[in-house]
Amino acid sequence: QVQLVESGGGLVQPGGSLRLSCAASGSFFSLYAMGWYRQAPGKQRELVARITKTRSTNYADSVKGRFTISRDNAKKMVYLQMNSLKPEDTAVYYCIRYNDDGPDYWGQGTQVTVSS
Repeated sequence: QVQLVESGGGLVQPGGSLRLSCAASGSFFSLYAMGWYRQAPGKQRELVARITKTRSTNYADSVKGRFTISRDNAKKMVYLQMNSLKPEDTAVYYCIRYNDDGPDYWGQGTQVTVSS
């Protein structure tokens, strides 16, 4: 059974930084692509960043240059470093695992609020 547990969310002022972490359980973590989605109130869930098993990355246009996704396979961890945060980054952030067909496991989410 796979579990994904996010941490690191909170309240931050505009222009500030947060680092989200996702702890994964289960086998063969290094073989899966991982990612972060977010969902703001009244909006659809959207992909924020994705990292493949070979560490190729892609980002939503809205976060390029500000967010960085990384992974530590030995620790079964995925991270999302978020800099220059904006109020529009306020959302619940979810860690996800991909199989060949798309996302197959989701974490419970962590709230990020950007406000002065």
